[in-house]
Amino acid sequence: MKLAAKTADNNFNVLIRGESGTGKELIAEAIHYSSERATQPFIRVNCAAIPENLLESEMFGHVKGAYTGAIKTKIGKFELADKGTLFLDEIGELPYSLQVKLLTAIQEHTFFRVGGFEPVYVDVRIIAATNKNLEEMVAKGQFRQDLYYRLNVVPIEIPPLRKRKEDLPALILHFLKVFNEKYEQNRSLSSEVFRLLLNYDWPGNVREVENMMERLV
Repeated sequence: MKLAAKTADNNFNVLIRGESGTGKELIAEAIHYSSERATQPFIRVNCAAIPENLLESEMFGHVKGAYTGAIKTKIGKFELADKGTLFLDEIGELPYSLQVKLLTAIQEHTFFRVGGFEPVYVDVRIIAATNKNLEEMVAKGQFRQDLYYRLNVVPIEIPPLRKRKEDLPALILHFLKVFNEKYEQNRSLSSEVFRLLLNYDWPGNVREVENMMERLV
């Protein structure tokens, strides 16, 4: 959290790493909304959730007639994030074919829409996140080394919940309050149940805590 706070007022690119469910997107939001870009857009792209054949258009947009079905010009996420922050979640899933174009856009602050010939200039801060071992992917030729270094200016590692169990009581009580309010309940935890929750390893991390507390309430 201290590193995220230090990073907020600079325009360094940030790479947030951690297991699924540890709260990588929350850290990205905290950096953005604590920065001078806070009043500008915070745009999310989940690189794993968009089909590969649509990802380039989703990221950079396209011009009318660029391909069958492109009936009008579309603004991509990069352009929507102008003056703000672009959060690239699951960056390890980005197809190799798109990594060069992303690298160029980050370095030059310029890109071309799919099918377009006019350069588009943007002022975008990049925050990426992954639960993959990018160094291993670089060694295997699955992730570009130059893109890795461009993204990894400030690395932030979020440890799994089993390695920061001192956070558990606050998280459990927070989600208990949230779901009591959501479902108009007044549930509480016995000391035995609370002890069981504290002794569990939570492989799904904070997301699993949230799901469990909703289920219990």
